[in-house]
Amino acid sequence: MANYDFPTEVISLPSQGKCYPEDNPLSSGEIEIKYMTAKEEEILASQNLIRKGVVLDKLFESIIVDKKVNVDDILIGDKNAIMLAARILGYGPEYQVEIENELGEKDKITVDLSKLTTENKYEFTTTGGQEIEFRLLTHGDEKKIDADVKALQRLNKGGSTGEITTRYRYMISSIDGDSNVSSITKFINNQFLTRDTRKFRELVRELQPDVNMEFEYENPQTGEKEAKAIPMGVGFFWPSE
Repeated sequence: MANYDFPTEVISLPSQGKCYPEDNPLSSGEIEIKYMTAKEEEILASQNLIRKGVVLDKLFESIIVDKKVNVDDILIGDKNAIMLAARILGYGPEYQVEIENELGEKDKITVDLSKLTTENKYEFTTTGGQEIEFRLLTHGDEKKIDADVKALQRLNKGGSTGEITTRYRYMISSIDGDSNVSSITKFINNQFLTRDTRKFRELVRELQPDVNMEFEYENPQTGEKEAKAIPMGVGFFWPSE
């Protein structure tokens, strides 16, 4: 990062940059913002900007260091992360709010904004009615799965790799509210029916930001076009001349 005559902070984006084009500065999965000053307080206090509904846009334009970032390109989840970080850097993590109780009275409580985490929680219901809570895998998870699968291959010596069930074990966080690892493993091995696993994988594909690894193939004989998966052989990183 470049040096500036004002303090800045680099924050991670919930999207990890996966949903942006490669040439977009947000594709790095990080964004650098400046600490708010009197200038930003002027923006937040502007009744004119508030009436127009652009006060947050102007705030983001002011605190985002890279001026090549288009505020309109930022995903909602990433915007929330930027807003949260700016608030914590400017005023600290303590946030006082009023919550209405069952009697209609308002209780004042203090929320610790620093304890908020990126949401990565999804639900899937099996045909048998079991409620599965799961999360999308991270790059770190993929490395752990790869290590586990290699260990299983050494133990099984040519038998099942266990890759599919291992992947499910890392993704699923609870079954009907039960987060016990042995219960989840038992469900995966004995009760996770193939008709459900197929629908589960389809849902994960829909939720997971990814690159479309297909190309349009035109059949030279018929002229018909169809989508084909890009072959991922050894020549992918070592192309022939």
